[in-house]
Amino acid sequence: MILYDMADSGNCYKPRLLMAKLGIPFTRVEVSSHTGETRKPNYVAKNPNAMVPMLELDDGRRIAESNAILLYLAEGTRFLPTDKYERALAYQWLFFEQYSHEPYIAVRKALLTFPERAKDATPERLAQTLERGNKALGVMNQHLERNEFFAGDAYSVADIALYAYTHTAGMGGFQLDAYPAVAAWLKRVEADKGHVPIEWVGSSVR
Repeated sequence: MILYDMADSGNCYKPRLLMAKLGIPFTRVEVSSHTGETRKPNYVAKNPNAMVPMLELDDGRRIAESNAILLYLAEGTRFLPTDKYERALAYQWLFFEQYSHEPYIAVRKALLTFPERAKDATPERLAQTLERGNKALGVMNQHLERNEFFAGDAYSVADIALYAYTHTAGMGGFQLDAYPAVAAWLKRVEADKGHVPIEWVGSSVR
């Protein structure tokens, strides 16, 4: 399989982390939005939404959107609950991550750390992303005060999706020590078998 990827993207880290845990070999192709590569015609022809990650299967079919890739890879593994209710919880948190979490926690980090985004880092935008990102962390903390993980009692794709940007939230100015249940959960995620850091990009690159 081929993973079209950007090394410093949390969304791209999600499938890399799951593939590492599952021992799935892949070829990684760097397609950086920083340099405009995601908008080049040859890539847009593959993914008209002009974003990464995108997974190309052995037979040439493609899957875009990080959480859709997670669900595809996790099918039939311990990372996707078999219980109907717990599976729905996994979906719930995947939607939460993309709608209520990533647009604020990830975006605020990008505004503060990516030079090409500096022009968008207005006081109003920074205040909004801080407020709504803290709201998301608060929702997570409340859940984790009563639960070890997000979908039932076991680590799942929901934890992978939420870990990707939460563990680097400090780079966006979020104070994770204000959310002790989240901080404890981060350690549980990192202790799960086969964990690799965001810097890990696999062994097959082109």
